[in-house]
Amino acid sequence: MTTSASTTWPREAAEIFDRAMVCEYASLTRDGRPVTWAVTPYVGAGGTLDVSTGLTYPDKAERARRDPRVALLYSSAEGTELDRAPIVLVQGRATVHDADLQANTDRYVRESLAKTGAGFAEMPWFLVKRLGWYFARIWVEVTPERIVWWPEGDLSRTPEIWTGPGDVAVPASDPAPTGPRLPSRLAPPADWRPFADRAARLGESVVTMVADGMPLAVRTRSAVRTEAGFDLRLPAGVQAAEGPVCLTFHRHGPAMEWQENVVLVGTATGEGDRLSVRVERALNDWSLSGNRRERNRSFLGQGRMLRKRLKAEAARRGQPVPRVRRPTPGSVRESAGA
Repeated sequence: MTTSASTTWPREAAEIFDRAMVCEYASLTRDGRPVTWAVTPYVGAGGTLDVSTGLTYPDKAERARRDPRVALLYSSAEGTELDRAPIVLVQGRATVHDADLQANTDRYVRESLAKTGAGFAEMPWFLVKRLGWYFARIWVEVTPERIVWWPEGDLSRTPEIWTGPGDVAVPASDPAPTGPRLPSRLAPPADWRPFADRAARLGESVVTMVADGMPLAVRTRSAVRTEAGFDLRLPAGVQAAEGPVCLTFHRHGPAMEWQENVVLVGTATGEGDRLSVRVERALNDWSLSGNRRERNRSFLGQGRMLRKRLKAEAARRGQPVPRVRRPTPGSVRESAGA
């Protein structure tokens, strides 16, 4: 017999799950290196915490399909209207859904417009429906196995821990797409240092280590730039784990109307709550900053590149390109109040 783990989630954690505009989602590469990006989270209907990635940039989902060990860190209270919100880490197993791209797209249109709008609510629908390269989605549903939280967001306090019931089944992911992967759409940055310079204005970093075989993502108490990378201080209750790491810096507007991201990967050494990271490279990020005109130009510029990939990725899954369909007013209200 299986149970719905959501009925037993800690109250503090459940509240941030419902309200968070962004979380840091960590997955593992083929060689076990963590990669962590800021994404918009949702609470699933079946006791899961769900995130999505674009069909045209599927790597976040493909890593989870190959290795379902993932983590979600809810470390930003921006836009939640919560005072002294907890910082919450979820470690669990992922299930990837892309067997019905039209249903996935319908869900993302409905739930993303209800949660953020992100400027689309003011856009004429004949323009919104042309954004299939953005709204066509792969969903990643995460079944929590362990939840760690720092009450009131105080990283100097010993965290509290919840462990899920052992009888919760984790469904298998949909089958992987066929055919060769599309080539990377962007060449990797040649030098990580300009990205680290940008990171200086984005607040404290999130560092993702690998401990006990699982990605472990935490907000740092401090991050000091060094010639080789960063020296970090970890939260109470977290010990340094040497090996591959990912550093994620980001900030966003209250309704995700703008966002800035920097992601650096490297190798760490350390002891106790101290971690020294040697950065090896930066990952290409998708930031939308500046005034509205600049953000729109950047967003639509990405679309010109990604639109070409939409048909190919749908064909790899044996499906037609999904359409962007207008949600009914009732369905949007239900999603907003869920």
